[in-house]
Amino acid sequence: MENGAFFNRRLLLGAGAAALAAPALLTGRTAQAQEAKPLAGRLFPPEINRFKVGALEVTVIKDGLRASGKPAETFGTNQKPEDVAKLLEENFLPTEAYANGFSPVLVKSGDELVLFDTGFGEAGREWGGGRLMDGLAAAGYAADDVTLVVLTHLHGDHIGGMTEKGQAAFPKARYVTGATEYDFWTSPARVGTPAEGGQKGVLAKVKPFAEKFTFIKDGAAVAGGITAMEAPGHTPGHMIYRLESEGRQLVLTADTANHYVLSLQRPDWEVRFDMDKAAGAATRKRVFDMIAADRLPFLGYHMPFPSVGYVEKAGEGYRYVAKSYQFDV
Repeated sequence: MENGAFFNRRLLLGAGAAALAAPALLTGRTAQAQEAKPLAGRLFPPEINRFKVGALEVTVIKDGLRASGKPAETFGTNQKPEDVAKLLEENFLPTEAYANGFSPVLVKSGDELVLFDTGFGEAGREWGGGRLMDGLAAAGYAADDVTLVVLTHLHGDHIGGMTEKGQAAFPKARYVTGATEYDFWTSPARVGTPAEGGQKGVLAKVKPFAEKFTFIKDGAAVAGGITAMEAPGHTPGHMIYRLESEGRQLVLTADTANHYVLSLQRPDWEVRFDMDKAAGAATRKRVFDMIAADRLPFLGYHMPFPSVGYVEKAGEGYRYVAKSYQFDV
């Protein structure tokens, strides 16, 4: 026993010495590689997550992860920065930076392969995003396999992948988006307003395919087991979608909540990217009250990958619980 204990102590001491020496070994190519690789750099292989909702096959694709500074300038913009920092610290998160993920979703429904949102496309690849096409291939699909593209709303991180090198990225697909959303962004009234920059993206990425679009309202069925629900505030025509099959459900909440702590634990806190901040907060509470009351899983475009979880009512808002094996049993 004594020899064994001595041997174990030597192993521990040796491991500690190696750990202390490790920083000194990070020189040359190893150190350069670590310094050159950004936090949200290009990931290999692409990250996907696949599961079933009844007969529907759902594949979440990580289009990218991007780090930003000063969380209080985006979330809780009507709060004191120190209060935002306190909530982050309470949840074991950095107070001076945050990382935002982007998660387009494929849903196989019968003969339809439905893609919800298209990520950044080519514009995201300079910082390591725009991985949707890589994710499609990793899931065993090609762009030609997509039969329907559904745009939850028309912000750049959702429509950027509509084209590749000036051509349709999904040449055999039909398209769906909300009528209110499309009318807002294509209206000449956007010129000279803060929305003009976003409008230019819509005119370049979405309007060229107008003849292939179906413009829908609340309650529209877009494919078997998939129903649209209006959820305005983030944008005027922002929509979410309920998936339902064989007694199981999943709600695609898009950008209703953009952070799993700051937007869910404090749904009243304003978000810089919500175009109508009061409506955005009201929609957050309405949608997540429903999800909490019915104990439904949801998939949020900016939730931590694989972007699926649950919420329960807690304090001023909701406690987020990431999925584990709920869809595997």
